[in-house]
Amino acid sequence: METSFAIFQETEVPENELIISRTDLSGIITYVNDTFAEISGYDNDELIGQSHNILRHPDMPHSVFKTLWDTIEAGNSWEGYVKNRRKDNGYYWVYANISGVYKDGKLVEYKSLRSFVPKAKRDEVQKVYDELRQNEGDTVRTVTYLPADLYTSLKLEASDSGQSIDDLVIAKLSK
Repeated sequence: METSFAIFQETEVPENELIISRTDLSGIITYVNDTFAEISGYDNDELIGQSHNILRHPDMPHSVFKTLWDTIEAGNSWEGYVKNRRKDNGYYWVYANISGVYKDGKLVEYKSLRSFVPKAKRDEVQKVYDELRQNEGDTVRTVTYLPADLYTSLKLEASDSGQSIDDLVIAKLSK
């Protein structure tokens, strides 16, 4: 069995910020606010015209997105927790509210308002999503939080030895 290891840095959405985006009916991004770009690590221009799933984190269960799409396509609003992937492969959690935008009674696009999620809730939802992924027969990943000083030390040691942090940690764990 092959094991892979990677370090992903979490970005926390500030409590007083709101991430806003709009997509067409197939999920192609048509608008993002500056907070969205900043938190995701992309420039606004890099996001416009892309599928919203450019942010899909591999920890997200397929069933969550199926429920989301089934709900909004039925004309209802969906609310829930989403773990998104940043451009640098880090991640961030949001509480999302996604609903349709109507003109003259016709659905023309979707809007998404996303906000801060407290750490305790992020940890709770991660465990639920890990169980869902396992039950769906998907890959399961564990998450470990490192103190900043340990991460900095590993980063320096890896750089000094010409290795990636991943390779350095795997070597240390293999001893």
